[in-house]
Amino acid sequence: MLGLLLRESGETLIDQIVRSVAARIDDRLLRGGARMPSIRAFAGSHGVSAFTVVAAYDKLVATGYLESRRGAGFFVRERPAMALNAADLTMGGGMFGATGAGGASRGAQSGFDAKPIDVVWLVRNMFRQMPHQQMPGSGVLPPDWLDGPTIANALRAVSRQNPTLLLSYGVPQGFLPLRQQLQHKLAELEIAAAPEQIITTVGVTQALDLVAREFSRPGDTIFVDDPAWFLMFGSFAALGAKVVGIPRLGDGPDIARLAELAALHKPKLYIINSVLHNPSSTSLSAAKAFQVLRLAEEHDFIIVEDDIYCDLHPGSAVQPATRLSALDQLQRVIYLSGFSKTMAANLRVGFIATSPERAERLADRKMLSTLTTSDIGERVVYKVLSEGSYRKHADRLRARLDGIRAKTLRQMERVGLKVDGSPSAGMFVWADAGCDTNVLTERAMAHNLLLAPGSLFSPKQLPSTRMRLNVAAMQEPAVWRFLERELS
Repeated sequence: MLGLLLRESGETLIDQIVRSVAARIDDRLLRGGARMPSIRAFAGSHGVSAFTVVAAYDKLVATGYLESRRGAGFFVRERPAMALNAADLTMGGGMFGATGAGGASRGAQSGFDAKPIDVVWLVRNMFRQMPHQQMPGSGVLPPDWLDGPTIANALRAVSRQNPTLLLSYGVPQGFLPLRQQLQHKLAELEIAAAPEQIITTVGVTQALDLVAREFSRPGDTIFVDDPAWFLMFGSFAALGAKVVGIPRLGDGPDIARLAELAALHKPKLYIINSVLHNPSSTSLSAAKAFQVLRLAEEHDFIIVEDDIYCDLHPGSAVQPATRLSALDQLQRVIYLSGFSKTMAANLRVGFIATSPERAERLADRKMLSTLTTSDIGERVVYKVLSEGSYRKHADRLRARLDGIRAKTLRQMERVGLKVDGSPSAGMFVWADAGCDTNVLTERAMAHNLLLAPGSLFSPKQLPSTRMRLNVAAMQEPAVWRFLERELS
């Protein structure tokens, strides 16, 4: 019933069983009143001891998920229905309908209720703290790839500073020494930005929200790549914006389609990954970059360049990497980036670089929204960047990804996945499974594996045979066994 139990994950078998069963009950995949397998049957089917099953069932009873009926066994406890507002489920006026992409889901096993696969579903499951080996659809690197000791040392160093510095607000624009450090980082990318042109944010997520709120109004059109990072679709729709997808090709957007839609919709913003696009890991060509800037000038829209995967790219000296911000020097382009993918997701430190006038407006918008961001987190990031170890850490991450990418791509082909071209950098692969990946995702979840179906990466949310896979999270044999079995 639960699929893979990992004995080397650092989580006890008891806790893995408790977490997995509780998640299925929370998601209404196990109905109230359903009888759980007997202790002997569960132990036999999952290769664990009866003692382990008894301890797990007892924990589930203690936390209200199961009830024990003397002489009859264990049953799922009836739980009150979740009071969700319909607007919460649709995320902005029907863009993410209650049936998800491709219609109503079907239970993967007998006794499972239908559960729609939509953006909320994916994000919720990404935050279940599942072992990374079971999350090939995740958007982050495994924790053991990151430099925890350096973060811990920086945090200790910050805590030894004058305590009064940590007990009050920072400034709306962000910790000044960090912004000065970011000025040097941007200069390496050939982007000139003074500290007063940089505003720190709670990751790129807040950066996008601040930009959309400041430079668009309800009823305006915002362009996004199609496919693209799914979370912003619902966020923009909730602001009353019309979200329109621009087909993304191997070297950037479909320019003819961009020109046609720009003339039709007169967008306010166009959000784009120039380097290591999510989910395909492709990058913008120089020719396409010039054409995008020309169209932005012609149709008077602002380009928002999301460069969150910047440090996973080896640099233009090794591979071509054209950034719109470097060509435009922040006149019509707003640059976003951060450190959640390569340093620590929990620090939530991102930043915006833009023209002085827009920077002032965005700092005021940030102040009205959240006052300031976490000065402590920004001091930690500054400490890591300023001491010079981060550059070597980024080099190690790229080398580690390079060391597994080719082998992983070959194995994808062997199990029946197709990849258009071979990404040479980054963590993602945009693979074609040849079947509805919503259905495949449902089946994977029944085996405690989290996939990211392609329908979620398009603002249209239509059924798709594509899915995003994270090569760093594709090292567990059970993932390959599942894919081979399902795709054969």
